[in-house]
Amino acid sequence: MTSLDLKAPAAGEALSSPAGGPPRRRRLRIPDRLRRGGLPYLLLLPALALELLIHLVPMVVGIVMAFKELTQFYIRDWGSAPWAGFDNFRVAVDFDAPIGAELLHSFWVTCTFTVLAVGFSWLFGVTAAILMQEGFRGRGVLRAVFLTPYALPVYAAVITWAFMFQRDNGLVNSALGGDSFWLIGENSFWALTIVAVWKTWPFAFLMLMAGLQNIPRELYEAAAIDGAGIWQQIRRITLPSLAPVNQVLVLVLFLWTFNDFNTPYLLFGKGAPEAADLVSIHIYDSSFITWNFGSGSAMSALLLLFLLLVTAVYLLLTSRGRKGADA
Repeated sequence: MTSLDLKAPAAGEALSSPAGGPPRRRRLRIPDRLRRGGLPYLLLLPALALELLIHLVPMVVGIVMAFKELTQFYIRDWGSAPWAGFDNFRVAVDFDAPIGAELLHSFWVTCTFTVLAVGFSWLFGVTAAILMQEGFRGRGVLRAVFLTPYALPVYAAVITWAFMFQRDNGLVNSALGGDSFWLIGENSFWALTIVAVWKTWPFAFLMLMAGLQNIPRELYEAAAIDGAGIWQQIRRITLPSLAPVNQVLVLVLFLWTFNDFNTPYLLFGKGAPEAADLVSIHIYDSSFITWNFGSGSAMSALLLLFLLLVTAVYLLLTSRGRKGADA
């Protein structure tokens, strides 16, 4: 009885063809452990490198600048600027001094603006999403129209609004039959809020419309049989089912709106009116108008700490609420 040689050929060794044809070569395979465990991280490495280069490195540099006395005299070689310690932070939070008082005013303006913009964006988004659930002629066209503000480039959209808010020949005053100043004075806050809501609510509409697709229609049919009206269905079925979507949506809208720089900058230019002086514009003015980059970096670091704190508290409260509801 002839013994068989079961020894496997080495990697890359030629294999004989059973039909006497040309030899086949063994295919080199990635080891299972690398393919299952390390390959996903390897594929994420380019994205992580870009994230490190674009976001994390400038963030660290900005935090370092917050501890330096960095003014226009050290722009060419900011590394040689003297260390200021926590002096920039003390000046920023000294609310009895002019710099601290202006920052506090800007903070409250930003909080009010964020609450209004996020609230109305969510309200318009959930209303439109609920209305779009029912089938009717032209629903697809209407959805596309609703998503147009979100699809437009922000620069083109905001500059168009700036022309519409012009006092003498703007569309807003022509439609209202007045001659109000919308880009200066107290009205500037409402002009900024209108543009922010117009630009943001389609994203809320898109997210909520996707969330509504996961709610079984049988729940509404059973509620209608039990005599529940449209408002009771929204309160008892729609809103509770959208809670996970709203948890993420509200946080994203809050972070986007509180950090918004493009909208006020394009609408008002470098110097925003006092009524619309958001924190983002105020930090920009402190850095690039007064040339005090150390102070502006300290304000940016304080803003980062505030947003991290609000995010942590929000996630903690919402997660506890969801655990309590599940229990």
